[in-house]
Amino acid sequence: MSERTPAMDGAGGDQDRGFELPPELAIDTDVARRVMADFIRGQLRQAGFERAVLGLSGGIDSGLVAYLTAEAIGPERLLCVLMPYRTSSPASRSDAETVVERLGCASEVVDISPMVDPFFEGQREASALRRGNVMARMRMTVLYDRSVTWGGLVVGTGNKTEALIGYTTLFGDSACAFNPIGDLYKSQVRQVAAAIGVPDAIIRKAPSADLWPGQTDEAEAGFAYPELDRLLFWRIDKRRSTEELVAMGFDGAWIERVDRMVAGSEFKRQVPPVAKLGPRTAGVDYLYPRRRPGAARR
Repeated sequence: MSERTPAMDGAGGDQDRGFELPPELAIDTDVARRVMADFIRGQLRQAGFERAVLGLSGGIDSGLVAYLTAEAIGPERLLCVLMPYRTSSPASRSDAETVVERLGCASEVVDISPMVDPFFEGQREASALRRGNVMARMRMTVLYDRSVTWGGLVVGTGNKTEALIGYTTLFGDSACAFNPIGDLYKSQVRQVAAAIGVPDAIIRKAPSADLWPGQTDEAEAGFAYPELDRLLFWRIDKRRSTEELVAMGFDGAWIERVDRMVAGSEFKRQVPPVAKLGPRTAGVDYLYPRRRPGAARR
C-alpha cells in the first residue's frame, strides 16, 4: 500500500447510512468548536502568522475547516483556493463558491489541469490512483505557493478516519502546517459542520475525493463511514480486543482488514524517521516552539 487505501470488505451499505451519527461518537460541539478555534489561533500565533490558506473542494471536511478558521481569526484573514481538475464535478465548485460567499473570505480559482495533464503525457495507461495522487500533490503545491503570496499558513482538512486507514495522499492532501479536524472522525465532522452552519447540501452529499466522475469514498472503498468510525473508535480510542469487538457485532474478517490498513499506513502519520548520529537531532530531541524566522520557507 503506497497511497490511497484499496477497498475494504464487510462494511458496505447504502449511502443514507453516511448520515448517521453513532451514539458513542456524539460530542459537545460547543466545546469542540472552542478547542479548535483556540488551536487555530494558537498555531498561527506560535508561528508568527495572522493569516491562513486552505484548499476548498466543496466537500464537508474543507467546508468545516473554512468555517472554523473564519470563526477563529475572521474571514478577512482567510484565503480559500478552489483547485478543480477538468473532470471535477461542477457541483463541487458550486458548493465551494457557496461557502466562500457565505463566509465573505478571499478566494481564488486555480485550474490544475494544465499541471497534471503534461505530467502524464505519453502515459495513457496511467491508473486513476496515480492520477489522483498527482492531483492531490499539485493542489498542495499551489497551496504552499499561495502561502507565500498570501502570507499565511496552510491549514489541513483531513479527518481522523482518513488518517487512520491511510485514505490520503502523502505530501498531498495530508500535508499542512496544522490540522484542526485531525482528531474528528468523519461522523463527528458531520455533527460539528451542522452545528457551525455548513450548508446542508454539503453535509448530506456523499463524501468524495472527486478524483474521477462519479467517484465516492464509500463506493470506492466499500464501507459506510458510521460503521467504520464505530470500529475505529472502539479499537483505537477504547482499545477493545478482537474478541470484544466480535462480541459487539463486528465481523472478524473486517476487523482484521481494518487493522491491516491502520498498521500499514502508520508511515503516513509520522514525521520521516531520522538516523540519529549527533547529541541533538532536529525533530527528535531538539524541539522548540515555532517562531517566524523572517522570510524562511514554509
